[in-house]
Amino acid sequence: MSAGLFEAGFGPGIPYLLSFFYLRHELGLRIGVFLSAAPLATTFAGALAYGITSGHSRLANWRLLFLVEGLPTILMAAVAYFFLPVSPDKARFLTKEEAMVAKARGVRQVGDVERIGGIVWRDIGATLLDPKAWFTAFMYFSTNVGFSSLPVFLPTILEDMGFSSINAQGLTAPPFFLSFLVTIFSVYVADKTQQRGFTIMLMSTIGFVGYVLLAACETVGVRYFGVFLAAAGIFPSIANILPWVLNNQGSDTRRGTGIAILNIIGQCGPLLGTNIFPKEEAPRYLKGMWVSAAFTLFTGFLALCLRTLLVWENKKLDRTYGTKLDIQAGQGVDPSGVTTDVGEENYGPSFRYVL
Repeated sequence: MSAGLFEAGFGPGIPYLLSFFYLRHELGLRIGVFLSAAPLATTFAGALAYGITSGHSRLANWRLLFLVEGLPTILMAAVAYFFLPVSPDKARFLTKEEAMVAKARGVRQVGDVERIGGIVWRDIGATLLDPKAWFTAFMYFSTNVGFSSLPVFLPTILEDMGFSSINAQGLTAPPFFLSFLVTIFSVYVADKTQQRGFTIMLMSTIGFVGYVLLAACETVGVRYFGVFLAAAGIFPSIANILPWVLNNQGSDTRRGTGIAILNIIGQCGPLLGTNIFPKEEAPRYLKGMWVSAAFTLFTGFLALCLRTLLVWENKKLDRTYGTKLDIQAGQGVDPSGVTTDVGEENYGPSFRYVL
């Protein structure tokens, strides 16, 4: 309970904090690097757990595992408290020139406004009524069904394919390492192209095919290949959904509220995902595979719907303010006819939704 309570703000807090430091076309890669730690850690989790628990400690194996995995986190919390800046202009490790560049980047992001120390309550209400925030929240829920269950149950699934316990632990590593690489690559491509919707649709389709192979096939080699596809689809989808939330809310308060909605809804996904692989379903676990496949495909469908909505919203903004080319040429105006100079990532003439 305590671990869950104190960890709850960490996952959403880091991407939100990163949005204060990086521009929208840089943000996805940074969030992707953060989230890629999940499949990378899972790559070594089996070997680490086996190494820790195979000895003859005076402590119970589960206690020793919690200590070895938990103590570094506690130590790094103290380091982060003293060295992690809350905003670029407060970063003590920057030179004066670098601090000026950081401040200029902040003005480019949101205009010349104070970003720390206040909440705009009307923006919270506006985000709660914004369908875009709910689209990404339910995408996160759907992806979390597989994101939560695959690392937990994969060793058991592989054992039921006929592998020994030790071999099953070892065979979990390659799919998750592939997922780590695909996560980094996918967010990099999405940043460069500013096409997160298509990226999520592609990743979801790959994950869906993987789960279908696991559910429909009996050949061990084909099912193990399905594990690669499932892992390579789920983790990158999560890594692209989070920056999509931050890219498409036009104030710091709205970005924070969007991330909160995402996690409140999305973290209900593991409640389902961790309960769809009962022992009596072994060795095929058909219910778990088909449910995971359905929710993975549903993520792609929601991404398509959201992207369609964003295209429509961008066309409305073009009609109101002129196209981005018009604005860059100094011809963009607000509806009252007054030229406006605000940040690119807050609502205004320059703001466009990332597709």
